[in-house]
Amino acid sequence: MVNKFFKSVRHRGDKNMVFYSQLFVLFEHAAGYAMFKVNEFEETGMMLPQVEASVTDLSRFNSIVKLVGFLPFKTAFSALENVNNVGIMPGDLQLFLETNLPKSKSKKKVILGVSDPKLGSSINELLGINCQHIGVVPEVIRGFSTCFKSFTAKSSDTSQLGLGHSYSRAKVKFNVHRVDNMIIQSIALLDQLDKDVNTFSMRIREWYSYHFPELVKIVPENYMYAKVARYIKNRKELSEEKLEALEEIVMDSGKAQAILDASRSSMGMDISPIDLLNIEMFASRVVGLADFRQRLSEYLRTKMSDVAPNLAALIGEQVGARLIAHAGSLTNLAKYPASTVQILGAEKALFRALKTRSNTPKYGLLFHSTFIGRAGLKNKGRISRYLANKCSIASRIDCFSEQPTNVFGEKLRQQVEDRLKFYETGEIPKKNVDVMKEAVEEAQQILRVMKYEISQRHDIYRKNKKEFGNSTPYGSLENDSFKRTPDGSLDNYQQKKKLTVVKTADD
Repeated sequence: MVNKFFKSVRHRGDKNMVFYSQLFVLFEHAAGYAMFKVNEFEETGMMLPQVEASVTDLSRFNSIVKLVGFLPFKTAFSALENVNNVGIMPGDLQLFLETNLPKSKSKKKVILGVSDPKLGSSINELLGINCQHIGVVPEVIRGFSTCFKSFTAKSSDTSQLGLGHSYSRAKVKFNVHRVDNMIIQSIALLDQLDKDVNTFSMRIREWYSYHFPELVKIVPENYMYAKVARYIKNRKELSEEKLEALEEIVMDSGKAQAILDASRSSMGMDISPIDLLNIEMFASRVVGLADFRQRLSEYLRTKMSDVAPNLAALIGEQVGARLIAHAGSLTNLAKYPASTVQILGAEKALFRALKTRSNTPKYGLLFHSTFIGRAGLKNKGRISRYLANKCSIASRIDCFSEQPTNVFGEKLRQQVEDRLKFYETGEIPKKNVDVMKEAVEEAQQILRVMKYEISQRHDIYRKNKKEFGNSTPYGSLENDSFKRTPDGSLDNYQQKKKLTVVKTADD
């Protein structure tokens, strides 16, 4: 009835003629762009419940829409580029719309349905096409998502999988979050382990002191006490034969002899074998946690040198990791101004000071840095502001540089050291401009060497591909054509040789 009404009004030639619109819907898929025409837009809009019911049935849905054109992505890179252009109309899409979309006439108004309102506004600005994203459009797009497999049955799953991998890979590569979430979890676990190891060590002291109370005074260290308790077990069985092994544990012959003498005249109570077994198991757990804490600390040091080498070189791995964890990510920390970095971790004291209108805190997490402790009482606030400024610079360099090195961090640390000397002795430090010029030159030199090493490894890998097998050219240093010192670095002559080759190649 509605369709007949529009046709009859249109053919009467009335001055107050009712004009109707043509609705085209743009559907974005991993395989490409598709454009569909919705038959009789006004009638479809009036029957919205029927549209909602027909989106799951392909035969019923075909009666509502008709495929007008399809633009497949030629390459995976093209698909990734179009996906990343959120709210922006790419050139391919503009050409596709100009080719397949009819122009609006006086009696027929063309409307383009899109899923993204920002993309619709971009299309409207560039092409002057009226775009819509409400009403019947979301239901029609939902139908496309359900029934589009029939149009690209073979390539749908493959294109979605490939584009998903490319998008995720690009996000992980671009994201300087990189592995800073690992740093956040590591520093949180490290703090928790400190508390747990301390609590468990106190518990093992109390437990084993019933049997051997004199051991606490001889071995005051928690980790060493747990190892000694695990080794001794029953003090009555400790003899001269075990003295050598005990010396290896405590690393002191005098302490080992004192433990042996104390065990012979101890005032502790006797203990049953089952109690000794539980004490031994608990001591082993404490030793294991302490060892794991040490390994975790090394892991954190490695991660910080990879993700934020300049920040780690400036204030240390643990303080830098705490700043990143408190900010939420390295990117968030880089966005903070120096004034925020200065009081990061002292929010409670700050709000209390603002409430009571008293003095605000001078430092937060930066208090754990060695610079604050070395500064005089009058200069703690000044060095805290200066250190926060340098931390802000270091975090931004780490966040936004493609291949970060610790050169800037070392220079910034030296600047803080010079500022401490200036406060103590009045010796004027170097200007920041001169220091940064030196840092830039050193960083560029290191990057040139790194690029040359990578090219050398790739050349070796291509020549000896069969010998490498499935490994990468970064797998070992055995095929390196340059002699290295035992720690893996180049000696002075080889560095000069390599730099000469690099400069010649640049020229």
